[in-house]
Amino acid sequence: MIANRGEIALRILRACRELGIATVAVYSDADRAALHVLEADEAYRLGSAPATESYLRGDLILEVARRAKAQAIHPGYGFLSENAGFAEACENAGIKFIGPPASAMRVLGSKTRARQAADAAGMPRTPGSVKGLASLDEAYSVAEEIGYPVMLKAAAGGGGKGMRAVFSRHDLSVAFSSAASEAERAFGSGEVYLEKLIERPRHIEIQILADEHGHCVSLGERECSVQRRHQKVIEEAPSAVVDEELRQRMGDAAVRLAASAGYTNAGTVEFLVDESRNFYFLEMNTRLQVEHPVTELVTGLDLVHLQIRIAQGEPLPFQQEDIRLRGHAVECRIYAEDPDNGFFPSPGKITRLLQPGGPGIREDSGIYEGWVVPLEYDPMLSKLIAYAPTRDAAIARLLRALDEYVIGGIRSNLGLFRRILSDADFAAARIDTGYLDRLLAANGEASEAAEDTESAALIAAALFESMRPANGNGRNGTASGSNGSKADGWKQAARREGLRA
Repeated sequence: MIANRGEIALRILRACRELGIATVAVYSDADRAALHVLEADEAYRLGSAPATESYLRGDLILEVARRAKAQAIHPGYGFLSENAGFAEACENAGIKFIGPPASAMRVLGSKTRARQAADAAGMPRTPGSVKGLASLDEAYSVAEEIGYPVMLKAAAGGGGKGMRAVFSRHDLSVAFSSAASEAERAFGSGEVYLEKLIERPRHIEIQILADEHGHCVSLGERECSVQRRHQKVIEEAPSAVVDEELRQRMGDAAVRLAASAGYTNAGTVEFLVDESRNFYFLEMNTRLQVEHPVTELVTGLDLVHLQIRIAQGEPLPFQQEDIRLRGHAVECRIYAEDPDNGFFPSPGKITRLLQPGGPGIREDSGIYEGWVVPLEYDPMLSKLIAYAPTRDAAIARLLRALDEYVIGGIRSNLGLFRRILSDADFAAARIDTGYLDRLLAANGEASEAAEDTESAALIAAALFESMRPANGNGRNGTASGSNGSKADGWKQAARREGLRA
């Protein structure tokens, strides 16, 4: 049974089909016509559109699993994928949860407990609290101890929710209150902690796999530094700044942490890397990641196949020394949103869809022409991934694929990716977690400058027109002959339209 929706539900469904495993889909009222529902062997309604009445209802999901006689549940990512209580409920119901055991999830799924585990495993981490902050006074105390700037973070979740950068004592009170409030709304827990803010870091994560026989391996790194408001936008593998020595050190640290918690199945250990290439433990995601395709392409492994095989009790079919990274992969997260309007969501009917293809292009998608993108969920439509022998070739291939991609009827962020991939700093891998915000700000300033230039040009044109001699004798009016009134008017109109364009 696949306890999720959209492109990840289809991704898991296809893996099951390749392994000869029958699939059960679940859906809300908003997803009755979704592609994962149409493709599954069986499909069952959970409830109304809000996630709190459907995909977040573990009791309803287990009830459907029992009715369908499902032997295992894959949670995908998001929703209940990192919910230790749901994993434990599956175990108690005699249904295999395809993910880590609840005990490991409780240790590593909470950001504060994961920091304690990192300390126990001897991993470098950012200075700061290892427990949730009990009060604003404690936040002041920790911030003074480690020094500003600092970062407040939600202990129970990620995705940029409950995160606030604080650059002075004056700003801490408001940030503490708003971060805790947002965390409570997003994750049901207002617990927040505080850590030193590393300025201009790179966000690099290590994919690990662990079987139920004590074997754990790392599968190389992913660069996830292109982010908007702490949410990843582009991911790639490998990182342009990670050499073999750093890769091994980060991989060894990730494996050590997973082993210390009795972790099994797929997981990702996330790090910040500073300008001196020192790395610091950030958090662990106890599930399959959105960006897992780039790792699959550079390792040649199918992570969902391996997740299922591990859950069936099979040992990993390879050792650490067997892992080799080949080529380069870059992934774009395609969203139904309008970057030119504050990234406002753009739900609605897809009236036209032309999807890219060709050598080295992979698209993980859950959409089709005529489908209505619902408002109730995350607006991600698909993931577009390019693979090539080199980073430059992968970027060129991805740009070509973006030019082929047409999504009509709604707005999307396809144009944003063309802008990023064509940027000189991105091409040179001069990126960090603040790169995209700076690029967007620079483009905003450029747009304002262009508007000012256009206004000035139009005013100048109008003044010039009003002062033109009528017939060459210095009087205002319309020139005759080849510069007659109609032709001249058309030319001026065309020039004004050209300025606007």
